Amino acid sequence: MSNLAEDQSSYNYCALPLAVYACRPDHSAGRIFEEPESKYRTCFQRDRDRIIHSGAFRRLKYKTQVFVYHQGDHYRTRLTHTLEVAQVARSLARALMVNEDLAETVALAHDLGHPPFAHAGEEILNKCMKDVGGFDHNDQSLRVLTSLERKYPNFIGLNMTWETLEGVVKHNGPVENMNPDLQVALAGLQEQTDLRLDTYASIEAQIAALADDIAYNNHDVEDGLHAGLFSFDDIREVTLIDEVVSAAEKKYPDITSELLVFEMIRETIGAMVEDVLAETEKRLKDLQPQSPEDIRLAGRQMVAFSPAMLKKVDELRAFLWSRMYKHYEVCRTMSKVSRIIEEIYSAFINDSELLPTIWQKRLEEEGAESEQACARLVADYIAGMTDRYAVREHERLFDPHWDLR
Repeated sequence: MSNLAEDQSSYNYCALPLAVYACRPDHSAGRIFEEPESKYRTCFQRDRDRIIHSGAFRRLKYKTQVFVYHQGDHYRTRLTHTLEVAQVARSLARALMVNEDLAETVALAHDLGHPPFAHAGEEILNKCMKDVGGFDHNDQSLRVLTSLERKYPNFIGLNMTWETLEGVVKHNGPVENMNPDLQVALAGLQEQTDLRLDTYASIEAQIAALADDIAYNNHDVEDGLHAGLFSFDDIREVTLIDEVVSAAEKKYPDITSELLVFEMIRETIGAMVEDVLAETEKRLKDLQPQSPEDIRLAGRQMVAFSPAMLKKVDELRAFLWSRMYKHYEVCRTMSKVSRIIEEIYSAFINDSELLPTIWQKRLEEEGAESEQACARLVADYIAGMTDRYAVREHERLFDPHWDLR
């Protein structure tokens, strides 16, 4: 190891052989701010490590996925969801012989900008900001990486590689008709470096996007069953689930109902992963890419479900939408927490002196005197909150007896 470090920095190497269309760390387009790279970690490994050590990543622990933190200790949080996405992404990346570290990095970064209280929090924050550009959690994730995390003396943000930033921006495909009022972070980043918004992202970023689909569809089934929002018989109405459960019952005729749920989740994840690998390999065979550039210019996503599997996944999504996300108990909870977001946003917008000192200082430093700039900074503060912090902040602002308890 020491001889290797003396001869050539080890960040040029990966632990496993890579396909010709994989992103290589030694071919990275670099960072916005130049800095020396590590001798012992690739640039993508450093990106991953910076995300894991960020405050925004730690706060995902107490951010809602579907169930608010006080509803139980066994439900997924935004953090555990992110870790499951990263695990699936690494598995897919290794099987396809592409860069595991970059796929994992994009997976770990994809939800950093989510506000508290899941999609209800994003929806109400977007509603509050409708006259000043709106709010988008994908752009907020980019904003976390490029400006909100401040831990280094020579630059603001985490100074991610071009490939990581591209993956966060384009993991769902090319960005058409960028809205600079809504996509504030992206508009600013485009002035610093061209992310080539009209092309597709790397295969590693596409893997992270599919890993997200696989993870949340399956863990939402498990959490929904655990919460009693629907029954086991109900979920068997979904074709893919019924196929998996029928096979498990045949293989294990004496299996308990509890173990059957775990077996169902494992096998459903496995079925989706195998399908993505088969479909992706088919598309790669048709394209015959010779470089990462060929992936970006392919004209379609290379990492995808097969048409048959996509139909089954869409059926599962529709079930979860109607039976879980729109269940009255979930809607009641989200209605309550939405008012928390709306009321604290209004309080800070109407009187910026209610903001904590550090945020008032940022307001002064950045000259956020316009209504739009002030609203964006308030949104930064709220989006960074955990569920429980948002509840406490609401109490501090509106409960006259809070300090007397």
